[in-house]
Amino acid sequence: MVDLSKLDSMTEAEEARAIAAFTRELANDDGAEAKRHLAAGRAIYYCDDRYPDAVIKEYPGGRRQLVTFQGDQEVLIKDL
Repeated sequence: MVDLSKLDSMTEAEEARAIAAFTRELANDDGAEAKRHLAAGRAIYYCDDRYPDAVIKEYPGGRRQLVTFQGDQEVLIKDL
């Protein structure tokens, strides 16, 4: 897993390597971590190209909502 917590203090070369590694990890994601979050009773958030200005919030029971953020506030757009 790539640690991006120190991205602000990395050199340009270190940042490029970290972003490349992160992109590789995303491309090979099998969804296991999302499944663990749902199994633990926590909602997950993910993007869908059909909704370019919002994200989908999925609850452990399968309910899904389209949400956006204004500052640090989550705003419900609609239930899906």
